[in-house]
Amino acid sequence: MVRQQRLFSAAPLTQLSEDEQMLKDAVARYSKDKIAPRTREFERNEMVPMDLIQELFDQGWMSVRSPLEYGGPGGSLFNATLIIEELGKHDPGISGMLDVQNTLVLGIALDYFNEEQKKKYLTKLSTSTVGCFCLSEQGSGSDAFAMQTRAVRDGNDYVINGTKLWITNADIAGLMFVMANAAPDQGYKGITCFIVDASTPGVTVSQREKKLGQHAAANCPVIFEDVRVPASNVIGGIGLGYKIAASMLNEGRIGIGAQMLGASQGVMDYVVPYTMERKQFGKRLFDFQAMQHQIAEACTKIEAARLLVYNAARLKDSNKPYAKEAAIAKYYSTELAVQVGLSGIKWLGALGYMKDAPVEKLLRDSIPGVIYEGTSNIMLNTIAKFVQDEYK
Repeated sequence: MVRQQRLFSAAPLTQLSEDEQMLKDAVARYSKDKIAPRTREFERNEMVPMDLIQELFDQGWMSVRSPLEYGGPGGSLFNATLIIEELGKHDPGISGMLDVQNTLVLGIALDYFNEEQKKKYLTKLSTSTVGCFCLSEQGSGSDAFAMQTRAVRDGNDYVINGTKLWITNADIAGLMFVMANAAPDQGYKGITCFIVDASTPGVTVSQREKKLGQHAAANCPVIFEDVRVPASNVIGGIGLGYKIAASMLNEGRIGIGAQMLGASQGVMDYVVPYTMERKQFGKRLFDFQAMQHQIAEACTKIEAARLLVYNAARLKDSNKPYAKEAAIAKYYSTELAVQVGLSGIKWLGALGYMKDAPVEKLLRDSIPGVIYEGTSNIMLNTIAKFVQDEYK
């Protein structure tokens, strides 16, 4: 029997409250004035300056979900979604850096830290400290539970050994949330999440990976050699790591959807005005019906992506089931960003292939979206499982 469909309010999903609109407008101005002029600098230097990161903290955006009592603005995941979207219009790398902090890192802290851990660490994450989520390994990507990193109990501590790969923000992180198996004989049920101070002896952040795009955000190997962590730094409890990873990746997929939504809109914001100025054969490019149809189709799909992303974020904030919606939003938005980026280059012609225009960078920055936090094929598998359950 088909389950009864979820009921929604009649209010448009993209309708923002006054406070939400003010936030979105403020981030849009900041992104245009402070980030857009420097995107090539960030790409060339392969880093985000720490003063800019601190500005994002000072604005309250780097930790928008953190509660007031821990030094944060007390915002929501939907607030974070708006920020990620606006930053993504100019630099998806910076948008992704902030995304990881607000979805994976703060998501874990808010949902799984005990009070002692919140007092000790959440204030830091709210005001000045970047965190990273250490999950993936050489043989453990989509199959996250095949990890080989181990944590062995030694008195009041755990000793962690292993290597993590492609860790976003690792080079600037002060705190690391590390997944390691503390009971390998129990399979994935032994996976446990630990808080690890990045300055702990035995932690080595290796050279950042050379990538096609998103050069501003670092992805680095992190090596753990006899890293001693107090048992009080276990998050949630021994064996809860698999649950933490699954729930945080669901949240993270909403953030990735917002990041790629921003990239798609960024392409359109540059290309469409160009088609209204550039003339060929005596008329504007936009006046050709074929061009109008392609642009109209892209705009329609971007609006659909926005609805999907906003819907998933609002469901999460309302404590309603959202995993299927997050997977759909992530799959659709990331695939769309690559399509729109390619289309934008074609619409610009030769200019699109030049670095004078930002579109080639937005395309390169969009490609990782179909890979991290669940590849497109994994997203389709996830969606299919929900569909199967609904029709049982």
